[in-house]
Amino acid sequence: MQALGSISKTHLSGTMPAVIHALVSAGLITLDQAQALWQQAKTNSTQFITALIDSGVVTSSALAQTVSKAFATPFFDLATLDRTALPTGLIDEKICLDHHLIVLGSKNNRIRIATADPSNKEASEALKRLAPLDFEWVVVEFDRLRQWLTATARSENLAHALDWDRFNFESLSEQAATTQDVPVVQFLEKLLAHAVDLRASDVHLEPYEKTYRVRFRVDGELREIASPPLHLKENLASRIKVLARIDIAEKRIPQDGRMKLSFPIFGAIDFRVSSLPTLFGEKIVIRILDSSHVRMGIDALGYEEDDKERLFAAIRRPFGMILATGPTGSGKTVSLYACLDLLNQAGVNIITVEDPSEIHFAGINQVNVNEKAGLTFATALRSFLRQDPDIIMVGEIRDLETADIAVKAAQTGHLLLSTLHTNDAPSAITRLRNMGVASFNIASSVALITAQRLVRCLCKHCKIPAHISSKILLDAGFHASDLDASWQPYQAVGCSQCHKGYKGRMGIFQVMPVSEAIQRIILRDGSVIEIAHQAQLEGVRSLRQSGLLKVKLGLTSITEVLAVTNA
Repeated sequence: MQALGSISKTHLSGTMPAVIHALVSAGLITLDQAQALWQQAKTNSTQFITALIDSGVVTSSALAQTVSKAFATPFFDLATLDRTALPTGLIDEKICLDHHLIVLGSKNNRIRIATADPSNKEASEALKRLAPLDFEWVVVEFDRLRQWLTATARSENLAHALDWDRFNFESLSEQAATTQDVPVVQFLEKLLAHAVDLRASDVHLEPYEKTYRVRFRVDGELREIASPPLHLKENLASRIKVLARIDIAEKRIPQDGRMKLSFPIFGAIDFRVSSLPTLFGEKIVIRILDSSHVRMGIDALGYEEDDKERLFAAIRRPFGMILATGPTGSGKTVSLYACLDLLNQAGVNIITVEDPSEIHFAGINQVNVNEKAGLTFATALRSFLRQDPDIIMVGEIRDLETADIAVKAAQTGHLLLSTLHTNDAPSAITRLRNMGVASFNIASSVALITAQRLVRCLCKHCKIPAHISSKILLDAGFHASDLDASWQPYQAVGCSQCHKGYKGRMGIFQVMPVSEAIQRIILRDGSVIEIAHQAQLEGVRSLRQSGLLKVKLGLTSITEVLAVTNA
């Protein structure tokens, strides 16, 4: 390992991993960042590198290059490796999952192992206890390593315990099931791990008079997953409330909380918890707050190239307002955070206020609304303007007071991002007018409005060509010029790789810059229809047209697009 240079080792705790010293020495992270991330890793019972990469402070590529150089360990690109060529049985798979390792092979009594941290003493000691052979380390990028381990775990059924058909519900006897009893704890851990594995957005635990139901929301649809014993409802609700730091004695009013759990495969995951008293007990809804999809960037969200250019042009402006519109659950916040991720630089002061903040981001100052304490969107926004901000994000503009302050901020040298609940982009203008914002303020402050929906993606493994009549295609919104033989619509079927023919979701967008022509319509209080017509003339697609583009590309079905868009 290379020397620490001008940074004294005495400034770092002796118990910290050697990789931390190397990163601080290389200038990749600061001493304060190292100490904060090390403490966070200990609190979450996870590895330092996991906390480091999840924080976004350092990229996997930069980490791998620095570690390879610091520990004189060769770098290896996992993208060049054939998964089927990997040996099996050399090292216990659980050890590999727990310590983030991949066994690449063995030669001359030496086992070659891929890792993101060759200085990991715990991994070295665990390997020495298992095998009397020598080990040769190679450094790989952590993101690729984690993806490989997740895929391996699934393909080899290492997560078989997540199969509810195999869960022993009899172990949850009425006498034994308490909030601290092992079966109850295991049930909750497996339930949440299963939800994360299925990429669910929410977990619903619903008590009824004679039954207890667990449902996951996956790709926007609720699916029934399990029906545990009815007597479990009190103990499981209490266990969740303890983890989320909610008052377990209070069962008469709704409560909200938050918790973080660590999983061997997925790492640390945040959860938002909401309890609601119903006729037959407390219904618990757990929102899974996974920020990995934000890290994938704008490209992964589904924007077309011309829409991306319009969006990039707006966020490059030094001031103005960018609004994301759509119903709850349409991905507005994810889109705004993807923009903030692009803007998040050392020389920029970004502050956000939300109710609550669901995606934690290093380098961004995030504030939660607390109406009981008097901290509303409006009061937070006033305070922000005294914090020397460059970029502000307001979770939602709900009233005239918030809208008025946001408009003034956008007019006085700040880039402001926020959301509204409207059906499409032109309707956002009417919504602001109805709140009481003057037309001249709207025209001078709003730079761009996006509307969006989420549509389910067709499964690549089972989709088949759909035979759809020309009349249906024309009624859906296609033009006569679109009805040629150069593209093929597809329909959902269903297979073991998906759910009813769909797997995953993507966005469809209406990205409307507020041009001079649209400003003139706003100033004379023109209607939504006039604004929408002018936007069409300027090449702005409607949500339906955006969805039909995805149909032409074979990414989704006409049925799905018609279901989520207006005519």
